[in-house]
Amino acid sequence: MKLIASLFEIVGSIGLFLYGMKLLSDGLQKCAGAKMKSILHLMTANRFLSVFTGIIVTLIIQSSSATTVMVVSFVNASLMSLTQAIGVILGANIGTTITGWIVAILGFKMDITVLALVAIAVSLPLMFSSNSRFKEVSEIFLGFGILFIGLEFLQTSMPDISENQTMIKLLSALEDQSVTSMLICVLAGTIITIVVQSSSATMAITITLAYQGWIGLYTACALCLGQNIGTTVTAYLASVGASTNAKRAALAHIFFNVIGSIIAMILFKPMIFIVNSITPGDIYSMQGEALRETLPAFLAMFHTLFNSANTLLFFPFINQYSNFITKLVKDKKVYSEDDYHFSYISGPYMEAPELYLLAVNGEITKMANLAKDMFDEYHNAFARNDIDIDKVVSSLKKKEDYADQMQEQLTSVCVKIQRDNMASSGSVSNLFRVIDELESVTDSIFNLIKITEQRIKQKLTFTQEEELEVRSLIDLVSKFIVFITSHTDTGMDRDDLETSLAFERSINTQHKTLSGRIRSRLSVGVEDVQVELLMLEIERNLEHIGDYLINIAECYHEVKKHTPLPSQITK
Repeated sequence: MKLIASLFEIVGSIGLFLYGMKLLSDGLQKCAGAKMKSILHLMTANRFLSVFTGIIVTLIIQSSSATTVMVVSFVNASLMSLTQAIGVILGANIGTTITGWIVAILGFKMDITVLALVAIAVSLPLMFSSNSRFKEVSEIFLGFGILFIGLEFLQTSMPDISENQTMIKLLSALEDQSVTSMLICVLAGTIITIVVQSSSATMAITITLAYQGWIGLYTACALCLGQNIGTTVTAYLASVGASTNAKRAALAHIFFNVIGSIIAMILFKPMIFIVNSITPGDIYSMQGEALRETLPAFLAMFHTLFNSANTLLFFPFINQYSNFITKLVKDKKVYSEDDYHFSYISGPYMEAPELYLLAVNGEITKMANLAKDMFDEYHNAFARNDIDIDKVVSSLKKKEDYADQMQEQLTSVCVKIQRDNMASSGSVSNLFRVIDELESVTDSIFNLIKITEQRIKQKLTFTQEEELEVRSLIDLVSKFIVFITSHTDTGMDRDDLETSLAFERSINTQHKTLSGRIRSRLSVGVEDVQVELLMLEIERNLEHIGDYLINIAECYHEVKKHTPLPSQITK
């Protein structure tokens, strides 16, 4: 009965620690929202900056699992290349070692009960503040407080085994420094981390067990290696059902940690010797209380050395490693080219609205390029009689249907963002409107090709003057579409908006001029009324496209103020 009670105490303590970690991580993510935008700028093809970004982001949000899942999400949304992702993952493995130091220094060198109560006391008034920023900060302090309480309970709930000779013999057997014992401990560390879904929690458990005398130096170090393998499961689960590149990023994380752990197992004793040489005292000659006091910092240093050495080992070969993973995981076409599917990862680590907005805007860029391709196809077919018009109409119909699917799915994501209050309503409303306006552009382009189909099938032709009049307006709209498309991933500053307004004014002027000429010709009588009426339909649709495009320009001028864009991450 006593054993069962102790077991529940230990599990409850771990639960408190995990809940505190979640609150802390969530609060940090929310508070760091604006800073995250600036940090994400560093995610470039430069591998030095990618690694540095991984370290900084993980330090800010206090979770390598969260950082890795974010990276997999970025890759899945085509906002980051595999090479960039690998660099960030390498950095995240270094950044996560800070948790071990926090536990080792604050958890065992100070009275953490006092720290916990102070943190919770600070969070209390902030929690009831009407200021949302204060509420986010209160989550951080509350998370710290609950985390420290969980750690304190974990320490006190560990039974004293000094009188239990059977347990002492069993645990001592793991300290025989044999390969078998090391593999058992690595496997145990892996399983525990998979179960609790947090390498930080497993690290805290390992340090506590070592501090309480349950496990020795070699067992604790081997458990640390297992944690690094177990933590890869979170990223793997996030990649299930995602794109091929997202799967590659998750696999790169798994290989990196597993290979690094295997190398560390081969060099196990030399690594412990190196850590011993750079930490105060001689761990080999310590016993009793001195060993207990030294082990937490020693294990934190071992964890840091292992992850840093692993990163340095892989760092020079990031490009080659990326190529290897790309060849290993072949491209797989999950959806047909006629069907759109917005594949984006969600989960417990996806509470930062910047990630959703970045992904949506990346898809909007694709939608804009689709509209541009459609208009180019129409432009090419406008006045020609020697084309297979049925083939062109069929091609544009497929693209227009694809745009409809994009509108439906992207709008659903925006609704989710707005419903969950994850971003400012202004940012989401602007994206709503951009998606809707782009879909209207594709509708008008399809109307234009249907007019061309009607002209060809009725064997109607333009005079040279009529063709030049309409082509001038088509050329202007084409340039406007190209200008808008080139700014979907950069946003629009005031000068860009002025350029867009100039385009729209020119289109309106030409529309009025052309419409006036057509009506004048109709009023005096022309031989082919049908051609003139078709011209009226063409210029009306072209003018509508100009209206949609200026609306998009105005939205992107607003979006640039609130939302990070793909150009801030990829080049």
